Amino acid sequence: IGVPIWEKFTLTISEASQYFNIGEKKLRRLAEDYSDNGFTLQNGKKTLIKRKSFEDFLNKTSAI
Repeated sequence: IGVPIWEKFTLTISEASQYFNIGEKKLRRLAEDYSDNGFTLQNGKKTLIKRKSFEDFLNKTSAI
């Protein structure tokens, strides 16, 4: 039994795409362009999105 997506601390690009309704290409670009904003986490080659931090980023942003 897995953890529900809304309770996870980090999301894969695929999970974040479904959760935030943003395309995977767009999420990868945001992760690269805003890597210093603190909502990404690198696990080897895998990029993870910190769910709460990304929500805060989106709340402060009017367009992506």
